[in-house]
Amino acid sequence: QVQLAESGGELVQAGGSLRLSCAASGRTFSNYAMGWFRQAPGKERECVAAISRSGSSTYYTNSVKGRFTISRDNAKNTVYLQMNSLKPEDTAVYYCAAAQNWAAWNVQPGSASRYGSWGQGTQVTVSS
Repeated sequence: QVQLAESGGELVQAGGSLRLSCAASGRTFSNYAMGWFRQAPGKERECVAAISRSGSSTYYTNSVKGRFTISRDNAKNTVYLQMNSLKPEDTAVYYCAAAQNWAAWNVQPGSASRYGSWGQGTQVTVSS
């Protein structure tokens, strides 16, 4: 299991941008596929974006395509989520997650069941 810590969540106006970071502990970060999830009040937790171990493959939920970009720097044990053109409906707690089984991750990268380690979350609030 890897320890994860998110940062970067803030209050931002609609149309603005934020960059979330997820720092992972240990020396096996490159063995994990990574994902960003979010949970808004009254809604189920959903996968926003995911990225393979090497960063060669990415996944985005339809509502953020063209606005959000997931990336990773394995040398720094860090995953990023660049969020542009933010909307009020993007308001949520954002969680970083790590998937150990890369084969299962490839089948359903947006499924929470593929991820075994989770950060504590960072609040993103977008005002209208």
